[in-house]
Amino acid sequence: MKFGIALPYATPRTVAKLSQLAEESGWDGVFLGDAIWCEDPMIGLAAAAMTTSRIRLGTMITPVPLRIPWKLASESVALDHLSGGRLTLGLGAGAVWMGWQAFPDEVTDNKSRAEMLDETIDILSLLYQRKQFDYNGQHYHLKLTLLDELYYPPKPVQQPRIPLWCVGIWPYEKSMGRALKCDGVIAEKRNKDNKPEDVTPQDVREIKAYVDANRTLSTPFDIVLNGSTADLDRAQTQEKLQPLIEAGATWWIEGLWDASEEKAVERIRRGPPGLTA
Repeated sequence: MKFGIALPYATPRTVAKLSQLAEESGWDGVFLGDAIWCEDPMIGLAAAAMTTSRIRLGTMITPVPLRIPWKLASESVALDHLSGGRLTLGLGAGAVWMGWQAFPDEVTDNKSRAEMLDETIDILSLLYQRKQFDYNGQHYHLKLTLLDELYYPPKPVQQPRIPLWCVGIWPYEKSMGRALKCDGVIAEKRNKDNKPEDVTPQDVREIKAYVDANRTLSTPFDIVLNGSTADLDRAQTQEKLQPLIEAGATWWIEGLWDASEEKAVERIRRGPPGLTA
């Protein structure tokens, strides 16, 4: 299992400083949230790319209905080159409750946002190939056959594409099916009342079995979980994470969403959870 840290919303300078500290402290990845109105995470990650050399950089998550796919492709290709091929894009339909009511022109219905997420995954995958294509979706339309390839930006460093992680709500087939088109699932779970629940080791085993049985792509696939071990001692952390590792989870993202900079520094310096074999 690899261990990432989800940083609190912060200025690009702070993101750069915390990312450098995370790399020095042994973390495998740094991830930034995205919101309808915030300091742009792509700029924050660009700053982080300049202060790090090893650690993976990513979004957690990009609400794609707020981002035009070809603009997201342009920014991500630039950041992939800047970082030397260390970018991962976490994608989702967006958390409408996070202030979207203040921007009434944005699309908020579930069906449309899910369609926009599906189409964005398709379009990003095609744009990264740097080939001509036409695309006619419900929400986005492209006619790259009308644009000379001379004017296309370069391919990303990472091939066949920048890794895409997508939120997948277990065990909803449509949500999980969407994740199969990507390179990883940010696994979430809801109960019968649609309330969030912790993903269990048994859930991870079932997700892995589902992916193995249904995914047609041959590229590596991550099962990504997120949460907090900040208040746990070493034995409790081992008890929480080891069964998830054995079940097939490949990433644990330690969430510091609401932490102050001081608290974030303290947690990052402690390093990733130390697990025995």
